[in-house]
Amino acid sequence: MFLVYLCRAGIVGSTVELRHFRYFVAVAEAENVLRAATQKLHVSQPAVSRQIRDLEHELGVQLFERTGKSVRLTVAGSVFLKEARAILERTDEAVRNVRDFAQAGETELRVGYAPTPSGHILSATLRAFQKAMPNVHVKLHDWSNEEIAVGLRDGRLKVALIARALERDTFRDFRFEELLREHVRLAVPPNHPFARRRSVSLADAAQEPFVGLTREDFSDYHRYLAILFASVKNKPRVIEEHDSMTSVVSAVEAGTGVAVAVEALGYAFGNRVKLVRLTPEPKPISFGIAARKGRLSPATEKFWQCAKEAAAK
Repeated sequence: MFLVYLCRAGIVGSTVELRHFRYFVAVAEAENVLRAATQKLHVSQPAVSRQIRDLEHELGVQLFERTGKSVRLTVAGSVFLKEARAILERTDEAVRNVRDFAQAGETELRVGYAPTPSGHILSATLRAFQKAMPNVHVKLHDWSNEEIAVGLRDGRLKVALIARALERDTFRDFRFEELLREHVRLAVPPNHPFARRRSVSLADAAQEPFVGLTREDFSDYHRYLAILFASVKNKPRVIEEHDSMTSVVSAVEAGTGVAVAVEALGYAFGNRVKLVRLTPEPKPISFGIAARKGRLSPATEKFWQCAKEAAAK
């Protein structure tokens, strides 16, 4: 195998580190250095380019062919991709096994969550979990989907309650189970002319100034907006970005603009904004629970079951 050759040549274990493998796999899967840097690795594009160049120099082979903004694996790159994935999978398995051993008597469960739409089932899930496992403390992390994915991957989080608007999103490589679906609505100030309507067309909505989540932290949100308004000639203008939905709601309430949100927003923010139906009606957004693939720890398994039961009620 190619990996055996690398070991015998003294390449693996010298200056090639795990981050080289992770960066290489991310670029190979994205077929674009910038996309891999911003959407998968959450580092700067020059840093990724430098790591790939260092890896090719250390191996003495060209792994990618560059064509404009895209990259394509060479024959050697395709062979190395298989080996790199195997190394990362084995490394991840070793880390999981050690952490599972250390957490056999776990006393803390770190949970990531999206404030909306998880708010109206999170409390029920926590009550049921604390009753079932009173000796395990739950530590909550209100993070973006991108941050949650990184946290699950590196072990800082064990489980998360998330919203998924896209088929191929940040969580496609994780274990995921849908708990419920949420309708997509247009959030407007209570005194906005749209607030008196039963529905608003996507074309009319696109004419309004929009408030949204930050592009660097919520890339899936902006991809969803682009898909949602793909059929509309004049695309919506996002004039203001915020790092949380709470801030977005405050901006909408103040009259800064309108925003795309899920119906569960009403549970969290009451009458601060009016939620209006969009036409044609967008597909509902899937909301569920996610974790890394593989065996779950006892506390994670219990939390998973409590979330399913809370959603079912």
